[in-house]
Amino acid sequence: MERLTVNINVSNTLFLRDPDASSLGRKIVSESINLINDLGFEAFTFKKLGERIGSPESSIYRYFESKHALLTYLVSWYWGWVEYRLTFAIANIEDPHEQLRRAISVLVDPITEDTSISHINEVLLNKIIISESFKAYHIKEVDYQNEKGCFRKLKQVVQHVSDLVLKVNPEYNYPHILISTLIEGVHHQRYFAEHLPSLTDTTEELDSISDFYHQLVFKAIK
Repeated sequence: MERLTVNINVSNTLFLRDPDASSLGRKIVSESINLINDLGFEAFTFKKLGERIGSPESSIYRYFESKHALLTYLVSWYWGWVEYRLTFAIANIEDPHEQLRRAISVLVDPITEDTSISHINEVLLNKIIISESFKAYHIKEVDYQNEKGCFRKLKQVVQHVSDLVLKVNPEYNYPHILISTLIEGVHHQRYFAEHLPSLTDTTEELDSISDFYHQLVFKAIK
């Protein structure tokens, strides 16, 4: 059975040619995820990607002006996908506490591959987000990139969940700090759990990272 395709809209400021509009573009995105996951972002190059997909390096530059632009595209796509999942997770849910609980789960639970997306391995992309995404915005040009809308999807996710926090407790003063801290924190803890486990707390019986952040949010806002 063929997988359905869900289109995640990404700002056209992040690419030269829409990669989602052609089979080559989709292949560039798909294989870049595999290659960055294999090599790490520092060792990843368009030359190596071209060799992987059997296409000239110049063809990749028709879609993205640099590997940093490609990474920023992947980060934006990921957060657009998270926003899509958030909307789906809380649809038809009336209770604000349950809405927030489900939203937190979207942000902190382990990622599984989404069968509605035809060419993206979300599990591998999540690993890249955890280990490499800070390189998209810890740069000198961050303010310019922000003005271009490069981080709009991430900001929309933070705003969406912050609004849910305020539905539970309208008097809470720090919803954006809380949710952005949650997002960055869970990425650190997932990384620690895989590579530096003595820096976190994990058990076989419980996803302690998810449990911790559920407790953190609800205890902070009560």
